[in-house]
Amino acid sequence: MAIRHDFDLIARDHGAMIRRIAASYEANPHLAEELVQEIHFALWRALPAFRGDASVRTFVARIATNRAITHVARALKSPPSLELNEQIPAPGDDPERKAIALSDQAHLMAAVRRLPLSHRQAVTLALEGLAPKEIADFLGLTPNAVAVRLSRAKDLLRNLIGATP
Repeated sequence: MAIRHDFDLIARDHGAMIRRIAASYEANPHLAEELVQEIHFALWRALPAFRGDASVRTFVARIATNRAITHVARALKSPPSLELNEQIPAPGDDPERKAIALSDQAHLMAAVRRLPLSHRQAVTLALEGLAPKEIADFLGLTPNAVAVRLSRAKDLLRNLIGATP
């Protein structure tokens, strides 16, 4: 019962971070939601092994990132599936207002998804508020290497966002 309680707390407290990490690796909202479910399942399975060596946030970010990388690798190996990408707006939704409100975020996420994997990992973890030391531990790098990687990623993002219509 304690594991279920812990899982519920972790899922509630870190659910938004999990969704953002999933969205940074998967552009299709339906597939991103499936990825979120995969991450939750992986978290459920890994929770008994959590020793507390790292913060819960780092533990969750590691599981989410690893599942997202596996998801991308699996997607590259399988042929693309045909899916209905159009979403039917709910009554009362103002698509124009939503599009304007989400435009900047959509451009940023599209640019992040175009980064090389090593840069995408560092940026995604930094956007989630992990300290450079935590990112370094997570990626097996030095804090200086993380700073360099983030700097290069920021330069790439500036170019990608500037090139995005």
